[in-house]
Amino acid sequence: MSLGDRLRYGGLLLVSVVLAVVELFFLPLRLDGRVLPNLASIPFPVTVLLAAFTTPLLVTAASRFSLRTVVAAGPLFAWLGTLLAFLLVTPGGDRIVLADWRTLLLLAAGAFPAAVKIGDVLAKATLERAKGSNRG
Repeated sequence: MSLGDRLRYGGLLLVSVVLAVVELFFLPLRLDGRVLPNLASIPFPVTVLLAAFTTPLLVTAASRFSLRTVVAAGPLFAWLGTLLAFLLVTPGGDRIVLADWRTLLLLAAGAFPAAVKIGDVLAKATLERAKGSNRG
């Protein structure tokens, strides 16, 4: 990868970290009339949808730099690492990661579609190797 590609890839990793932080901070949103409309204070984890949409996109963007699994999975690793860091290290002893169904839903919605995209990258890499070995 060229220097420009490395910088863009680093930007993708940074975006993954920022998205993980935003998704964690807005995970406890409720339909209580403060930020969202009032609807009996029902929990509304809108960031789960954001995670389900953005993590596969980041993996796809990273796979354009290289078909190596480690490179393509970098945004997912950065995202998961950020979630783990906020789970283990809490600023001032405050809990940021909720111990309920919303956190599990966020993990599943972010990790599963990204893992499927990583499988896509593995399949493309295998096809590229097969094409290369058939030529020789």
